Amino acid sequence: MKIDGACHCGNITYVAEIDPDNVGICHCTDCQIFSGSAFRASVRAAKDAFSLRSGQPKTYVKTAESGAKRSQAFCPECGTSIYSAAVTDPQTFNIRLGTVRQKAELRPKSQGWCRSALDWAMDLHSIKQFPKQRTV
Repeated sequence: MKIDGACHCGNITYVAEIDPDNVGICHCTDCQIFSGSAFRASVRAAKDAFSLRSGQPKTYVKTAESGAKRSQAFCPECGTSIYSAAVTDPQTFNIRLGTVRQKAELRPKSQGWCRSALDWAMDLHSIKQFPKQRTV
């Protein structure tokens, strides 16, 4: 499936070819911190199937629990997280689902690092919902 996306301000844009079965949710504590939320959703794209169309992301290198170094790429203007990839010769890019224009068509197929998941994040249906922003 062909996808395209951008950061919040539009400085960084990209296109990619992905397999919709590669959409997943990560509950690791790093993803919780990086996303500022309870989890992060992403979709994997092969190196030759991902292309930046505009802008140049800034990167931050994070060492994972495994010792692997991962480059976290984000827009230097608005801070939107775009993808993560290996630091040296990345073969895949984990594109952040929130930046994908076709995100409504991409339902996650798996969840990882569930041992770090917040218990309420595993059952969002039980939380009261509102159609728009609620004023406090």
